[in-house]
Amino acid sequence: MKSLVLAEKPSVAREIARVLGCRQSHKSYMEGDKYIVTWALGHLIELKMPEHYDSKYKNWNLEDLPIIPDQMGLKVMKQTSQQYKAIENLAKRKDIKEFIIATDAGREGELVARWILEKIHWRKTIKRLWISSVTDRAIRDGFQNLKPGKQFEDLYESAVCRAEADWLIGLNVTRALTTKYKDPLSAGRVQTPTLALVMERETLIQKFVPKEYWTIRAQIGPLQADWEKNGEKRIFSKEAADGVLSKVKGQKAVIQSINRKEKSEPQPLPYDLTELQRDANKRFGFSAKKTSNVLQKLYEQHKLVTYPRTDSRYLTKDMEATMMDRLHGIAASYKDEVKPILANQGKVLAKRVFNNEKVTDHHAIIPTEERVHLGDLSADERKLYELILRRFLAIFHNPYKYETIHAAIDVNGETFTAKETAVVDLGYRKVERTSDEETGKQNMKNTSKGQSFTIQTAEAAAKLTEPPLRYSEADILTQMEKYSLGTPATRAEIIERLLETEAIERQNGRLFPTKKGKQLMDLVNEDLKSPELTAKWEQELEKIARGKADPKEFLQNIRKQTRTLVSEIKKSDKSYRAHNLTGSKCPECDSFLKERNTKDGKILVCSNLDCNYRKRKDPKLSNRRCPQCRKKMEIHQGKAGAYFQCRPCNVVEKAQDKKKAVNKREERKLVQKYTQKEDSFGTSLGDLLKAAMEDKD
Repeated sequence: MKSLVLAEKPSVAREIARVLGCRQSHKSYMEGDKYIVTWALGHLIELKMPEHYDSKYKNWNLEDLPIIPDQMGLKVMKQTSQQYKAIENLAKRKDIKEFIIATDAGREGELVARWILEKIHWRKTIKRLWISSVTDRAIRDGFQNLKPGKQFEDLYESAVCRAEADWLIGLNVTRALTTKYKDPLSAGRVQTPTLALVMERETLIQKFVPKEYWTIRAQIGPLQADWEKNGEKRIFSKEAADGVLSKVKGQKAVIQSINRKEKSEPQPLPYDLTELQRDANKRFGFSAKKTSNVLQKLYEQHKLVTYPRTDSRYLTKDMEATMMDRLHGIAASYKDEVKPILANQGKVLAKRVFNNEKVTDHHAIIPTEERVHLGDLSADERKLYELILRRFLAIFHNPYKYETIHAAIDVNGETFTAKETAVVDLGYRKVERTSDEETGKQNMKNTSKGQSFTIQTAEAAAKLTEPPLRYSEADILTQMEKYSLGTPATRAEIIERLLETEAIERQNGRLFPTKKGKQLMDLVNEDLKSPELTAKWEQELEKIARGKADPKEFLQNIRKQTRTLVSEIKKSDKSYRAHNLTGSKCPECDSFLKERNTKDGKILVCSNLDCNYRKRKDPKLSNRRCPQCRKKMEIHQGKAGAYFQCRPCNVVEKAQDKKKAVNKREERKLVQKYTQKEDSFGTSLGDLLKAAMEDKD
């Protein structure tokens, strides 16, 4: 008898099959003596769409809303139905005794597998592979310690609730807004409150009125000091600033107090996904989506890091025994960083990192024991890996220790302060590569209370208060985490969704609401905009996953909320005008055309939702460069075929048909045909291909 193992992707299935010794390779699975390993392709099953319940829902009508099926149905996704059929046929084999779920160890991974099991009506034993890395050792250990499937049923219930809630609210509200205001308007359980946060920041910026203020800096003997009163260094009156200047210029300055404090900064904990996305955005400008994609390759392809989609920054206590193996894996490529740690027997000095109670489904993202080959990594992969590596190495070092020196100086009744920070022990910062460690270097060690100096210079600088900055992706991730909007695994997708639907746009690394996004915020329901409501839903989903809340009650509340949201939109008397309407009319239905930005440039689409007319506004740019100005040339289709054009230079070039590449099979045939036995030793592949072409002529 054999076990049927389901991985989430073909690449992971191949690794599991290799470790399990499944050497018989088939189109949709790999087979061995004890195991058959197959794979999903992400989701193979999805929730039925409205038209599958009733054909009338193919057309979007406000009167038909809300669409709330009594029982949500599942359907096989058309584009991946062949792989589903293959799994279904394998499950029917009489020599299959059990099903092992080996999809990603998280809420979505559980849903991928369970929906397949539900659709094929699986009634035999279910077991679960739950691992945090895909190294050979992790896979072997995981299969020796398979968990009963029943242990993860609450996680599955939570995943179903999340999927159905997003369907009910997202689909109904999006259809309601789109049909009422006759423009594609997208809303959802998580994306709408996220947009509300961006809009809230924009409102603060627009309402901001700058105020002028002054700061005063003086050179007092060897010290640079700033005027200060009750902790405030700004003076909001020019007269008051001039008064302070006239009062202190040329006066005697006496040090009233010297305050020295030694401080300690603990080692930072390893990364969870959101923290890593934040740091990658701040340091490298990576979008949250890009960080997720690069991280997935480090996990799945290179096997250098542990499971990425985690919300924990702690490790379990039993992992302390694995530290030396991980350090040895790193040592070849990071010898200088690891050598002193190995000399200390790999002792972890940040003991608080080991905390079982703060690890939920997965521990923090740290390096695996796999040997690192930096040459195999792309530039982006290496950048991200080094962030994870150096944050991991920090836990083996002492805390960062520094001394702050604060001097309070009296000048004719006015107070000036001078500050200095000096490093006592760099500690973990030896590997963190932070910026300058010492600030305000003034050599204050020789200063003492009662010393007096003469004011050498004193100047006032006029400045303006500044509005808060628009959110970067790092900032919005912080806000989403604060309000529990989405999960570490879904936050990047939510940001991308808002960008795709043109509710927000990126400009110089900051997120701006568009005209469409601003109008959408006026139209959408107040409850749906509230981060607090979505946070409450996310907390409920987490409780369901822990078996501490009722999934049926949650979905009843979601259905009730859906009815309320749709009803509010129907009754609303608000108006909307598409921000991208042009003066041109559709040649098919005479409605106005709208201009949309896409990855391929600007396009014109019909504003009538029932009309599918669209055309390109700007010519498509090719990768062909103009021989004169070196700019990308436009590509056009003419009577004689495709051609390239550079309008400024008036250069036109015909598009040549690409030469057909010779694949490896054809290459071997050519070698066999044109290699003569007596002189084959010295014949190059280039000569052989040349001979083939001559023979063809």
